[in-house]
Amino acid sequence: MTTPPETPPAAPVAKRPVPEATVTRLAVYLRLLGEFAENGAETVSSEELATASGVNSAKLRKDLSYLGSYGTRGVGYDVASLQHQLERVLGLDHHQSVALVGVGNLGHALAGYAGFAGRGFPVSAMFDVDPDLVGIRINGIEVGHVRDIEAVCRDRGVTIGMVATPGPAAQGVCDLLVRGGVQSILNFAPVVLQVPADVEVRKVDLAVELQVLAFHVARRHVAGGSDGAGATASARAGGTNDGDMNVGTNGSVVSPR
Repeated sequence: MTTPPETPPAAPVAKRPVPEATVTRLAVYLRLLGEFAENGAETVSSEELATASGVNSAKLRKDLSYLGSYGTRGVGYDVASLQHQLERVLGLDHHQSVALVGVGNLGHALAGYAGFAGRGFPVSAMFDVDPDLVGIRINGIEVGHVRDIEAVCRDRGVTIGMVATPGPAAQGVCDLLVRGGVQSILNFAPVVLQVPADVEVRKVDLAVELQVLAFHVARRHVAGGSDGAGATASARAGGTNDGDMNVGTNGSVVSPR
């Protein structure tokens, strides 16, 4: 008799505290499940999903246990059901609206990235102080002036802010975002933002990530051929070579994919 695919129970959002690194991996699993679904897969084994994610199957099953789904070796998961459960745990079953502050070189690239809307994070507002940028439209969104952040964010129900301004301006726009009701901020500016305890900040410093990778390259050269393979894997993952994903030294995500 054919064993039916395992369906994760329709549990509420995980009651156990979920470690930050696990949250990062859950987001990667969700993205990969979307790719499996696009390719017509209705079920996926823990080994297949683990391999695609760059982790071992034991780690994957432990991560999924936070959903109330422990998995069984040799038994697949229903792709659509697991997607739904991950979306619930990650809060993606609620409407999210994103504001981008700073539409210079980096900000313009972020504004043009179609993947945000495709994954449930539509950019609904953009802001800058440059008179040559204020008033232009990017992907149908008119760039507003920074002074209007608070009112516009409240009016459009913005929940997440992305800060892509020069360092000296970042704290000021962060304060405006918080006053506008923004609950989470993705910070690309090279400064540490001060926020209330109930506001979450994730910092992405690309220069720091390059420095971390440079460290692993240097360590590989020093080690020579003795542990070169391990160091190479470590450099790709941005940290230890245990098959796990890592959080960088500045709190940003370093993914194997």
